[in-house]
Amino acid sequence: MLHRHKGDSHRNIIMWLDHRAVSQVHRINETKHSVLQYVGGVMSVEMQAPKLLWLKENLRETCWDKAGHFFDLPDFLSWKATGVTARSLCSLVCKWTYSAEKGWDDSFWKMVGLEDLVADNYSKIGNQVLPPGTSLGNGLTPEAAKDLGLPAGIAVAASLIDAHAGGLGVIGADVRGHGLACEGQPVTSRLAIICGTSSCHMGISKNPIFVPGVWGPYFSAMVPGFWLNEGGQSVTGKLIDHMVQGHAAFPELQAKATARCQSIYAYLNSHLDLIKKAQPVGFLTVDLHVWPDFHGNRSPLADLTLKGMVTGLKLSQDLDDLAILYLATVQAIAFGTRLIIEAMESAGHSISTLFLCGGLGKNPLFVQMHADITGTPVVLSQEVEPVLLGAAILGARASGDFASVQEAMARMSKVGKVVFPRHEDKRYYDKKYQVFLKLVEHQKEYASIMKGD
Repeated sequence: MLHRHKGDSHRNIIMWLDHRAVSQVHRINETKHSVLQYVGGVMSVEMQAPKLLWLKENLRETCWDKAGHFFDLPDFLSWKATGVTARSLCSLVCKWTYSAEKGWDDSFWKMVGLEDLVADNYSKIGNQVLPPGTSLGNGLTPEAAKDLGLPAGIAVAASLIDAHAGGLGVIGADVRGHGLACEGQPVTSRLAIICGTSSCHMGISKNPIFVPGVWGPYFSAMVPGFWLNEGGQSVTGKLIDHMVQGHAAFPELQAKATARCQSIYAYLNSHLDLIKKAQPVGFLTVDLHVWPDFHGNRSPLADLTLKGMVTGLKLSQDLDDLAILYLATVQAIAFGTRLIIEAMESAGHSISTLFLCGGLGKNPLFVQMHADITGTPVVLSQEVEPVLLGAAILGARASGDFASVQEAMARMSKVGKVVFPRHEDKRYYDKKYQVFLKLVEHQKEYASIMKGD
């Protein structure tokens, strides 16, 4: 998000999932600069440096030269609330190449053609950086207080990105009495997955772990004092919507779900239970397989050129066919999570429990498939919206109610439900996973053939 020098209301927004800066990110990655080792070795087109370079090269007069500030959304909201332009350590470390230990690296920005940011002492992108949970300025300004209907001066915390707030809201929960392997173990044995339009996989460690294709390690970017690795899938909820809404039977699904006063996904889940007969529901996709990278692969392959794949289609276009395609898509997303976990564990993480939140965490099929396919218990929060809980934890720290973010996490985060994997289905999902890996292998072979003479 940009804002002009005079502080007027003119602004423009580039969504995180905007992939227009493909040329720019290729050039950035070709530099092989040392900052890239902290983003899995390859910068994503979804990060801010390529977006900034695109703006400079394509909208120089109308945007680049006139912009007073470039903000990530959480920092923009903090500024609107307090008038303070300080940036969150989370935003800058995770998306802008800032180092919590060394600060900005002038050589990187000069090398990629954004030297004007250095010359301005980084005032446009942040030269005051604060840890999440730090109290900002004098709290809520009178103007913001009036807009929000709140008293002026309420503490406002330096922010987290939404997914990171979700991670903060779930990863520190007290799990005693739930029969989980992570009970009594360091919090580093937990993986938070924040799943909505896309999914983010947050794992923390006491020492830096470099995972090829996985963002980070970022110091204190989510939990103070811990290094963060962030895997991710660029489309998950968006992919499910795409597959379901694009099917010929979607109008029938809408009508039947409405008649039952159900969401379309609650109806699909009940329909799958109806057609599965005596077999486990997951077995309905024995001959239908999906590769889910319809918007490129964020982790761990870090390849934005990858495409989605479906194999096993028939002429059928009825509601049964739609339900099974929906199931195969959910499974593919869970297999993508399994691939990310394997990459993280190969590099040194040890993960025993998943903590799921976000919109897809409210879908019981999505949750069960993640448990079954990863072979790992899934913990759901007692809170309906753990992302908001994470933000509340920061606010509680900023207001002085707790001495540290960690104390607030332990006191405010509670377990709501635990979903265990069906280990009796493991052999089936292991075979499905082999097919899953073959899909991307074959896709790369197809691309190689088409590029050949």
